Amino acid sequence: MVLVLAVLAGVAVGHYAQGPAPAPAPVSAAWSVPANLDVGAVTAKVSPALVNIEVQLGLDGGGAAGTGIVLSPDGLVLTNNHVVEGAATVRATDVGNGRAYDAAVLGYDRSHDIAVLKLDGASGLIPAQLGDSAKVVAGDGVVALGNAGGLGGKPIVSPGRVTALGQTITASDETTGASETLTDLIQVDADIQSGDSGGSLADAQGRVIGVDTASGAGYQFDEGARAHEGYAIPINQAAAIAAEIVAGRSSSTVHIGPSAFLGLTVVDGGNGQGALIKSLVAGGPAAKVGLKPDLLVVAIDGQPVQSATALIRVMDTHHPGDKLKITVAGQGGRQATATVVPENGPVG
Repeated sequence: MVLVLAVLAGVAVGHYAQGPAPAPAPVSAAWSVPANLDVGAVTAKVSPALVNIEVQLGLDGGGAAGTGIVLSPDGLVLTNNHVVEGAATVRATDVGNGRAYDAAVLGYDRSHDIAVLKLDGASGLIPAQLGDSAKVVAGDGVVALGNAGGLGGKPIVSPGRVTALGQTITASDETTGASETLTDLIQVDADIQSGDSGGSLADAQGRVIGVDTASGAGYQFDEGARAHEGYAIPINQAAAIAAEIVAGRSSSTVHIGPSAFLGLTVVDGGNGQGALIKSLVAGGPAAKVGLKPDLLVVAIDGQPVQSATALIRVMDTHHPGDKLKITVAGQGGRQATATVVPENGPVG
């Protein structure tokens, strides 16, 4: 089965495609939208606390669309990291008031797929009411809301039920081979689609219990009826990470502020050998010191780099202006070290 993270991207670079993944947890064919789930009431409560996100990507151009959840009246917004990854600019339109705002990425946690934005000049926004994802059980009625299809305007609404808890999926970048594993996710049969990433998974009382993150193509019941499959990050986990970002507290997984830009693209070197340089940005930090395509990055500041994923994780701990000693290996394994000063660049 192949799943995708629910961001709508104009190009694949820098955005995750998901799969293969374990088979979904069984869903009873008798499960349908609960009779006591007032979808209209939930929608009316949750929609004003959402924003539609538009991203212009950096190195390779193109764009992406997703969703965000308003956390504060002055424009703090929770979304998925993969919605803004690779962004040169971010703009968000508040559903509640219809106004568009430039947005800055305060920080992100790649390993848990969470990011926090700050909308420039925002005030009087309607914050979402957050629920307690620890109290969610299989069978609960839910409503997923988001910017499905990247169309903007009012959120697309998809009701359903929680079908399983504690699910694990793996997301991999189709271009670099870098991957992240997301754990403890809420699985639902609501129709989460591309563009819904960062949107709200709400309970029957209109409280946000999860952040819409990934979608599947659906699967067959024995009797032929088709069910949808989607995944959401529990709001307790997402809100805790968001609080760390807002407080400016970096960690082994949380990056605060601008991203460190080397000006190169990499793929896995294979067999844990390093991150293979595929291309460089003309005039970028790596090009300025003479790094070339087909060299393997094997260490940064003496810390081994065994893959594209490892390189990305190391760079998440650095910022523009840091002086980095990058060790590369060429044909025959000969190594050299160059000092590179990263610049401010696209997110992540």
